[in-house]
Amino acid sequence: MNLHDWIDELCDVLDIEAEADEGLLVDLARIAVDNVHPAAGVVTAFLLGFAAGEGGADPDEVEGLAGKAQALAEAWDRPAGVSDEPVVDVEVDELSDAEYADEDSLV
Repeated sequence: MNLHDWIDELCDVLDIEAEADEGLLVDLARIAVDNVHPAAGVVTAFLLGFAAGEGGADPDEVEGLAGKAQALAEAWDRPAGVSDEPVVDVEVDELSDAEYADEDSLV
């Protein structure tokens, strides 16, 4: 079974009438994964489908929406998988001066 057959079977199971450009979706998902986050491909494809369904988009409009998503992913300014949490440098001296309670002990 190939991807196109999978899409047909999945549409039957989900009881939907849909055409999917698997090449477009795979390319978009790969770009999102490479530029944003390992899970961004799946989320991006889902949100593209949601936007297309919500707006009743035809295939050309879906391609336009995908182009917008691709442009956002390609312009993403953080490396893939990098957390938004700030990195805090702690000096070794600060650790040795810290006071710890018995409940903080690992032994």
